[in-house]
Amino acid sequence: MKIDSKVTSRFAHNVITSRAVNRANVSKEVVFDVDLPKTAFITNFSMTIDGVTYPGTIKEKEVAKKQYEKAVSQGQTAGLVRASGRKTEKFTVSVNIAAASKVTFELTYEELLKRNFGKYEMLIKVKPKQLINHFEIQANIFEPQGISELEAQGSFITNDLSQVIKKSFSGKKGHVSFKPTIDQQRTCANCSTSLLDGDFTIKYDVKRDRPGDLQIVNGYFVHFFAPTNLPNFPKNVVFVIDISGSMSGIGIQQTREALLKILEDVREDDYINFILFGSDVHVWKDTLLKATAENLKEAKDFVRAINTQGMTNLHGGLMKGIEMLTTAFETNSVPKRSASIIIMLTDGQPNEGVSDRQEIQMNVKKAIQGRYPLYNLAFGYGVDYNFLEKMALENKGLARRIYPQSDSAIQMEGFYEEVANPMLTEVELNYPENAISDLTQNIFKHYYDGSEIVVAGRLTDNDLDSLTADVKAQGAENDVMFSEQADVEETAKALQEQEYIFGDYIERLWAYLTIQQLLDKRTVAQGEEKENLTTEALELSLKYKFVTPLTSMVVTKPEDNEDKAAIADKPVEGTARAVPGTQSYPTHSYLYSRPPIPSLYTSVDGDPHFIISVPQKEDAICFNINEETGAVLNLINDPVTGIRVNGQLIGDKRVSSDAKIQNTYFGKLGIENKKLELKLEVTPEKITLQKGRKKTVFTWLDTVTLRQEGLTVIINRKKNLVLSMGDGASFVIVLHQVWKKHPLHQDFLGLYTLDSHKLSERTHGLLGQFFHHIDFNILEIHPGSDPKKPDATIVIKNNKLTVTRGWQKDYRKDPKHGIDIPCWFIHNNGAGLIDGVHTDYIVSSIFGTTVN
Repeated sequence: MKIDSKVTSRFAHNVITSRAVNRANVSKEVVFDVDLPKTAFITNFSMTIDGVTYPGTIKEKEVAKKQYEKAVSQGQTAGLVRASGRKTEKFTVSVNIAAASKVTFELTYEELLKRNFGKYEMLIKVKPKQLINHFEIQANIFEPQGISELEAQGSFITNDLSQVIKKSFSGKKGHVSFKPTIDQQRTCANCSTSLLDGDFTIKYDVKRDRPGDLQIVNGYFVHFFAPTNLPNFPKNVVFVIDISGSMSGIGIQQTREALLKILEDVREDDYINFILFGSDVHVWKDTLLKATAENLKEAKDFVRAINTQGMTNLHGGLMKGIEMLTTAFETNSVPKRSASIIIMLTDGQPNEGVSDRQEIQMNVKKAIQGRYPLYNLAFGYGVDYNFLEKMALENKGLARRIYPQSDSAIQMEGFYEEVANPMLTEVELNYPENAISDLTQNIFKHYYDGSEIVVAGRLTDNDLDSLTADVKAQGAENDVMFSEQADVEETAKALQEQEYIFGDYIERLWAYLTIQQLLDKRTVAQGEEKENLTTEALELSLKYKFVTPLTSMVVTKPEDNEDKAAIADKPVEGTARAVPGTQSYPTHSYLYSRPPIPSLYTSVDGDPHFIISVPQKEDAICFNINEETGAVLNLINDPVTGIRVNGQLIGDKRVSSDAKIQNTYFGKLGIENKKLELKLEVTPEKITLQKGRKKTVFTWLDTVTLRQEGLTVIINRKKNLVLSMGDGASFVIVLHQVWKKHPLHQDFLGLYTLDSHKLSERTHGLLGQFFHHIDFNILEIHPGSDPKKPDATIVIKNNKLTVTRGWQKDYRKDPKHGIDIPCWFIHNNGAGLIDGVHTDYIVSSIFGTTVN
């Protein structure tokens, strides 16, 4: 595996190449799996198999989807997993490689490196998951301003591995390499596990002998503006904090912790206040107070006492904060030359007071009137991130997700530090109107110390010898003016370093910035304006071959006269949710582990619990049915294919004295296929197969493989029975055996459906109604009665239900111990999830069709 990065004027072009050889005499599956920066756009992906290259093509998302759906999507397909991490998203593809064959994957992505705290950062996720014969990272950096510092480090780097990192810089060039041998990768001398697991980070900055740098290449220009040594503005900060019930526990605890740390860093000439919103709105003080030692002490006491209560009156809290800032300026109770910001933290959705999102957005925009930026911090996954992002962008701010983990307080502090030192306000960068066009954003509310403003555009005057940029802004003490000039010919000469430079990088940087900003504008636009922005962003994405939220990349590999397609999509942060494995509810990461559900399947097992997988959500929902012993429940009924499955309940041998409800299990299952003239009756004692007039009886001590036209029956002794019905669904029936002399429990069965998509849209039943598309959204995750199982609100089938995060057992592969499947548990016999009520599914007999 090789990662080759070229950075030219902050714009990074990264190529990841992975080569695998199958030396076995049978085919093997190989997986190419990488984490990419969230701000990056994929620009190319190809697979070379046995010397034949299958390139990717960028297409409009719907067109790509149709091409993808035409291909035979057997096996794994490529895609970006939504919100894979805080700074990254995952790209993964797998292909089957024939014996004695090789495959080369090549993925290219580009991103503009952002300057934070005085340094540009390039993050490379290193996670090969095995020892690699040839592993290498090479990064070449070219900065026309000159490089002032360069560092490289890895979260997994040991003292020995630190010697393997090579870094150097001189003048305009910098170089980093990391090439550990296979022995240096080992966790110990003879181990087969790898040390390479974590983040490899390159940070650098450039020389700054003037406030900015203007560069021109091939008819496009970029202007980097980052003045230094300016006095900081006094700040007026209003913290608007959600204290609704869902913030209780670790959420409010870490909020208090973060605010106390922030108060340590507040300067004496800053002004602060706190607004708390639950069902009601509470303020620390009626006006903003200067951060004197006495006031800070009182503020800390107030923060320590913050606790949760009530619902989520987000509108009331936010409007109170805006009103307080506005009043402070109108009454001159804060310095005239000062920078004001509102920072709101919420973990839920507005459900008290004004709860209509459009009305809230309209009221907030009207109240702020562009006077100060609004920053929305979205804590956890119960928030409507799109709503918070749109509201922030409309008010010259941004939204940021705070991940509910052990370092949430540090995340909040880190964000505050980014905006803690405003040096300029009302920043405007101007260029000769008759010489440029297609300018990216050139007006900014604030410039913060350690950051950078980037503007790009196209030159319209081909005879232009030089370009001048004028910058005007308000400083802490007076208005300031800066002027930059670039000589076209001189710039061109300075950029003849082909070893370090990739193509028309300024043009691509301009396209990258323009697309990002068009997508932001599109977020807040409506109607015809939104359509126009979408069209413009789509055209640029296609022209410059960027995988954006409007485009996809398809790689189609012919195989055995059929097509197998891989598709790369750009996830949208707003749709991200609690994602398996990486982000999770505080202290309960196992609750969000990925359910091992490779495809759509449903099951019922245990006492009896139903599991419904929802692959598009990478999650599952589940419910129990509590009914009297002897009852027969209709599980599946497809009037089109003639397939029907019923199950009869049995109970424990006796009712436990402390049991509120008798445990029930399936003691008999009946599967009928009218087209095949098939009836299969299964109990823990025997299996009766009737095909036409012929009846055959087996026991669970038999090992049987029976194949007839359109039918396969496999009995795995004392474990399970597999039934496949040609163009119909397949089923696995699991046998659960207990100790024969057990005083309470008795043997029972579990049912698992496979290939359920083969059944018709008219399929119904307790399981059958979920065989086709089902969607849901999880809101307001908060601690439940069991500290290990958080509660939440689920929106499903137009119903809002309270659900609990838990897990159920899947016994398909391990009938004895099972595998834990995380799921959202629907209470009260699935009420609100299943159509009707559970008693609607009680039928007369094991092959009966009449509902009691």
